Amino acid sequence: MITLPIYQVDAFTSKVFRGNSACVVMLKDWLPNNTLLSIAKENGVAETAFFTRKGDSFHLRWFTPDIEMDLCGHATLATAHVIFNHKGYDGQHIHFKSASGDLSVGREGDLLVLDFPHRKPFPAHLPIEIAESLNIQPKEVLLARDYVLVYETQEEIESLAPNRRLIDRINLDPGGVVVTAPGKEADFVSRFFTPQATIFEDPVTGSAHCSLVPYWCERLGKKQLYAQQLSQRSGELFCTDMGDRVLIKGNAITYLEGTIRVDESELA
Repeated sequence: MITLPIYQVDAFTSKVFRGNSACVVMLKDWLPNNTLLSIAKENGVAETAFFTRKGDSFHLRWFTPDIEMDLCGHATLATAHVIFNHKGYDGQHIHFKSASGDLSVGREGDLLVLDFPHRKPFPAHLPIEIAESLNIQPKEVLLARDYVLVYETQEEIESLAPNRRLIDRINLDPGGVVVTAPGKEADFVSRFFTPQATIFEDPVTGSAHCSLVPYWCERLGKKQLYAQQLSQRSGELFCTDMGDRVLIKGNAITYLEGTIRVDESELA
């Protein structure tokens, strides 16, 4: 039996039960992929982040209950929160190696700052599987990793109720569908849906803002934006377009700290 430390962190919020919940597991060495996926399934949250540390070098991976992801914002924020607050890391920046290249997270007062890829979306055709699932059609359709559907008002975003049976006909692995509009109290608002995933609506999606920020900065003529994600849990993000990178700032708070046990027979 091996034991592993685990933390559950609510990201992009300063209050528990809000934002997006991620589990964070520190490993001495990498476990088999099927074991990592089994742990993520057992945790049952949107993402579980696994990281290893060799000196000041960190390697980070993300798993949903279904697949390994190429990038995850809230679980990266949660991992940095754990390293800064629970692992005694006294530097100002954490540098991660990941499937999306080099990522860094810094501290700015109470906020953590993600330095993420810039993924400007471009005009695209809306797949019929998505169009037929929507009770309100978008005014604009864009595509980067995710489909970006642009609406006119926050009320439309709040009223969207995708038909899961219909939208699940399409496989966007590892992407999803982000819907967005100008906000009432924020520069823009969004929601995020992942067809065929165990968790259909993601509470707060940092990686989607790699595309949302370039779009809204260009449209609004601003470099810095305040964003809200309008899931039931809700979350807030403070964003900056750096041209070739996107900075995404947010809070995080620890909900749970514990230990998980894995039978060595599961490591084969």
